Amino acid sequence: MTEPTATSSTPASTPASASSAKAPNTDGIWYASYPPEVPHEIDVNRYQSVAQFFDDCTAQYRERVAFVSVGENLTYGELARKATAFAAYLQSVGVKPGDRVAIMLPNTFQYPVTLFGALKAGTIVVNVNPLYTVRELAHQLKDSGAQTIVVFENFAKTLEDALPGTQIKRVIVTALGDLLADGLNLKGRFLNFVLKHVKKLVPAYGLPQAVRLKQALALGAKRPFAPVRLTHADLAFLQYTGGTTGVAKGAMLTHRNIIANLLQAKVWAESELSGDVETVLTPLPLYHIYSLTVNGLIFLGLGGRNILIANPRDTVRVMKILRHETFTGITAVNTLYNAFLENAEFRQRDFSKLKLAMAGGMAMQRAVAERFKAVTGKPIVEGYGLTECSPIVTMTPVSVKAQREFDGSVGLPAPSTQVRFKKVDGTWADIGEPGELCVKGPQVMKGYWNRPDETAKTFDADGWLATGDIGVMDEHGYVRLIDRKKDMILVSGFNVYPNEIEDVLAMHPAVREAAAIGIPDDVQGERIKVFIVARSPMTADDVIQHCRKHLTGYKVPKLVEFRDSLPQTNVGKILRRTLRDEEIAKLGQARGG
Repeated sequence: MTEPTATSSTPASTPASASSAKAPNTDGIWYASYPPEVPHEIDVNRYQSVAQFFDDCTAQYRERVAFVSVGENLTYGELARKATAFAAYLQSVGVKPGDRVAIMLPNTFQYPVTLFGALKAGTIVVNVNPLYTVRELAHQLKDSGAQTIVVFENFAKTLEDALPGTQIKRVIVTALGDLLADGLNLKGRFLNFVLKHVKKLVPAYGLPQAVRLKQALALGAKRPFAPVRLTHADLAFLQYTGGTTGVAKGAMLTHRNIIANLLQAKVWAESELSGDVETVLTPLPLYHIYSLTVNGLIFLGLGGRNILIANPRDTVRVMKILRHETFTGITAVNTLYNAFLENAEFRQRDFSKLKLAMAGGMAMQRAVAERFKAVTGKPIVEGYGLTECSPIVTMTPVSVKAQREFDGSVGLPAPSTQVRFKKVDGTWADIGEPGELCVKGPQVMKGYWNRPDETAKTFDADGWLATGDIGVMDEHGYVRLIDRKKDMILVSGFNVYPNEIEDVLAMHPAVREAAAIGIPDDVQGERIKVFIVARSPMTADDVIQHCRKHLTGYKVPKLVEFRDSLPQTNVGKILRRTLRDEEIAKLGQARGG
């Protein structure tokens, strides 16, 4: 699922009456391409809250294994018991429904326990990237007004430095091995000792008011839990956008938004996955909206078994974990699939049990998708979404009969979802005409937290959310993205989309990763520069000659830089903005000199 993490404003030139104009010929044409088992609409009233959904799943699948972490199991029943204990603990220390609870954890048992516990207590979860800098963390805590935070002790020093000026009153600290087992928990103690004293991964910190999570759960287990009545309109998450295009904003996702999206995806996929117990590999962090919805919630609804990977970039460690595992589903981003395919052990695995491989977070490159299918025999199912839509907007059919060869499409609009494309003049585009992708549906956010001005820019008068992505719909209702509006490069008046260049670069056998940006140019407006991580020796001339074979002249890069790695977000999306900022800073220094 290609998932930009910030929306852009509807162009100021758009006439106020544009969205009230005649509906385009694209409306509803996608239904004819739906697999017969997929309904056109979902019943969002099936659950009133994510907490109710959680209680239903854990009761139905109580004896099954819900999550696997460092070789240990957590059953649905155990998960329900611990989550309820955490909810009771929060209530006992004065946390009330509607309060914000920040969770700063990687993929470990602690994440689902505290997540669902916080939701059962009626609080609003603020997901926090554990790799945030002090500045980024301080901004999110201040902006959300969170008073409670759960943090992995590896990142407690960052929290300590970020606390001044925040409203944080309660800090709950935990370590990797804390919830691995009840009783003596010798394995957990050993892991904690190694991480802290041998590998030195826990910087010294001072949080005298902090409570250990194990202690909080023990206290909560002795307290009565008072069930909270939640409605569709209550907020479930403040899900902050990645901030790659500006200051991070908190998307207000209601219980209705989340329930709608997980049901949309569940009815889309369950015909392929509802038989035996499914095991899904979860290398993407659950605090990210894509992994949270697809892995954390949808597979919960299927009674699935979730293998949690705390650090997906350590490919060698991931392969060691997978030596003893067989998975039927996997979600990842393009860069992570690429990294796995570079590993010989992964390529030699038995993929006969694999049913579904899903991609999201960034555009899937044809070369990577084709290589994955050659290795596994299975296609990668791509979709599209964004934080503001909980996140899924479009999906590629997952049934074997309905699957198409990889063509760059991100699929069809999800059930109960409307998609249109707005042209520069503010009118709606028809079939084959590019425009800014706009969305309506029950999964679309309420707005931005404390940002009514930004909310007003993002929604038009008729409630269409402008995504900031340029795309087009074909005659069968399939959506193809062209690029982000803000990433578009303007060369001598011609629009150039980085995705197209990066796709071409990925076709070269010596290219492992690539990024394309535009840098200011006094003559052309912008020049194209590409950054290459090579898997074997190559020259700048090799790159340019390859591009000339596949791209028209003005799309061919003028500058090439080789690097050992490229800046990426926590889910592996390449940060073009960072690369562009670096280049602009260099230009400024050169001109200043």
